[in-house]
Amino acid sequence: MPSDIAVKICGLRDPQAVKAASDAGARYVGFVFFGKSPRNVTPQEAAELAALVPIGVAKVALTVDADDATLDAINAVVPLDVLQLHGEESPARVAEVKARYGLPVMKAIGIRKPSDLAAIDRYSDVADQLLIDAKPPKGADLPGGNGLAFDWRLLLGRAWRRPWMLAGGLTPDNVAEAIRRTNARQVDVSSGVESAPGVKDAAKIEALIAAARAA
Repeated sequence: MPSDIAVKICGLRDPQAVKAASDAGARYVGFVFFGKSPRNVTPQEAAELAALVPIGVAKVALTVDADDATLDAINAVVPLDVLQLHGEESPARVAEVKARYGLPVMKAIGIRKPSDLAAIDRYSDVADQLLIDAKPPKGADLPGGNGLAFDWRLLLGRAWRRPWMLAGGLTPDNVAEAIRRTNARQVDVSSGVESAPGVKDAAKIEALIAAARAA
C-alpha cells in the first residue's frame, strides 16, 4: 500500500479478523469497548487479540464517554498504541485522557451539515488525530458503526492542523471514490467489511484495502 494511505479496520472480535486485517495490510486495528455495540469486547478479550497483532500495526481502543476507572481497566491489560474517544468528550477531557495515559488520542467528530465542521478546529488543539465520521441518527444506540455516510463534499478544500481519518459508511465499493472526493489519506471501516453485525468478512477486508490502495 502506498505510504500515504492508511486503513483502520475497527471492531475486531476474533483471531481470524485480526489476521485478515493484518494480512491485508491494515495500518490500524480497533477494539471496541462499548457495551451496546455488537463489536464490544472485554479488556481481557482485547488483550488476547492484541497479542496477535504484528509489530507495526497500531492497536486502537475505541471508548464512548468512558470514565477513568474504565480506561484504567483497559490500559492495565491491553498494550495499546492509540486511544479513540468516540463520545461527547470535551476538548478538556481529551487533554485529560492524553495526559493521564501518555498515549496519542484520536477524537471522533460526527458530521451531518456544514456547521458541524467547527468542532474539528476545536479538537485540533488537543487531539493527536481526528476521526471524521457520519453523525449518528437521532436516538441511535451507537455513536459510530452505523454504516452511514455523510456528504463528502463538505470536506472539499478543507485542511486541518492534525492528521485525520475518514469514516462513515465506507465499503469496498465506495472507498476509492471517498478517497478521491475528500483527499483523505486515512480511512476507518467497521460495518462495511462485515457479513453480519460484529462479524468481519476476510474477503471484504481484503477487497476494501485493495480498493483503497488503488485509489
